[in-house]
Amino acid sequence: MNAWLDDALTKVAADATALRTLFPAVGRRVGRGPSDTPGRTVDDVARVELLKAAPGAAAEMPELYRYGDAAEKRAVLYGLSVVDTGDAGVELVADALRTNDTRLVTAAMGEYAATHLDAAAYRHGVLKCVFMGIPLAAVAGLDRRTDEELRRMLRSFAAERAAAGRDVPADLLPLLTGQDT
Repeated sequence: MNAWLDDALTKVAADATALRTLFPAVGRRVGRGPSDTPGRTVDDVARVELLKAAPGAAAEMPELYRYGDAAEKRAVLYGLSVVDTGDAGVELVADALRTNDTRLVTAAMGEYAATHLDAAAYRHGVLKCVFMGIPLAAVAGLDRRTDEELRRMLRSFAAERAAAGRDVPADLLPLLTGQDT
C-alpha cells in the first residue's frame, strides 16, 4: 500500500473531517489508473478505503459529493454501499441519475441503490443505464428488483429500438423474457 494512503487512513480514523482535505488529494497521491477491482480506478478504491476508515464518514459524504469533481463523486457513490448512511444517500443517487456521465450513473446503481431506492426510482435508474448503453451487469440487484413494470418498460424500449431499425442490447433480452438475470 502507498505510504501516503496509510497516513491518510490513520488521519481519517482519528478525525472524519480530515476527509475534507485528503479526499481531493487522492488522485494525485495514489494515481488514477485501473485497479484490481473491475470497473474501478486506483483512486476510486483508495477513496472508498478512506470512507470506510472514517467513523464519521456518513456525515461528511454529502459535502464530499457536492463539492467534489466527477472522480470524488463517483467514489462517494461507491462508498454508499460500504458506509452506513441510512436513507441519506438516496438524494446523492438521485442527483447522479440526473447526469449524463456514464461513470456516475454506473456508480449510482450499486448495491446501495438496489437496497434503498423505491421501485419507481430503481426502475428509472435501470432504464437510464439501458438508454446510456451501460452494461446491465453493472446494475446491482436486478435479480431481486426486476418486476413486471420494469419488464414492461424495457419491452417498450426494445420495441422502439426495433421499430427504428436499431439493435436491442443483448443483456436486455433475459429481462424481456422474464429469465433469471
